[in-house]
Amino acid sequence: MLLDEDPATVGSRSANSRIRECPEKYASIDIFAEKQVKPLTLLIELSRNLQTLTTQHHETISSHNTTDHASQIVELDTQKFRVAKAASDLEIDGERLEQELDNLKGRLQQLELQSHEGDDTTKAKRELEDPTVLKLKVYRSLGIDVDPDKAGTYNKATIRNTQQGDVHVVNIDANFSRFFYANYFWQTMG
Repeated sequence: MLLDEDPATVGSRSANSRIRECPEKYASIDIFAEKQVKPLTLLIELSRNLQTLTTQHHETISSHNTTDHASQIVELDTQKFRVAKAASDLEIDGERLEQELDNLKGRLQQLELQSHEGDDTTKAKRELEDPTVLKLKVYRSLGIDVDPDKAGTYNKATIRNTQQGDVHVVNIDANFSRFFYANYFWQTMG
């Protein structure tokens, strides 16, 4: 019987017959192997993570330069103080400008309370000059410019005739009457 069969098949038959005989033993071996392999796989994965993190940590520490870091901190502190000082200066300027604005608003209200002609002394001066100013405006509208001398008296008149394009300069003398000058001016303008 032993010689009639192939030796390779003899072993497999006996193994198969044994497997059929002890299925619980092999199941328990599979469970035991799973229990041993699973933690090992987890341990390998954790070991890889540890190695990666250790490498990153060493790279970070080696790339970190303490002198550069300190100089950056000092520079940032300097910038922070400059900005704080500038903000303080701007705040002070803002308060000063607000005060100046309030003063100017008060001054504007005072000026608006006064009439457009000014205060009382200015009004009185204008009332005294009003007839003279009114006469000068009438003369200018007619084309006659009256020029005062150094003493402030009006003794010279420039008459423009726009129709003829003539300009006449007349020296006003007290020897002639106003009637004479009025007629002369009308003749020259016409």
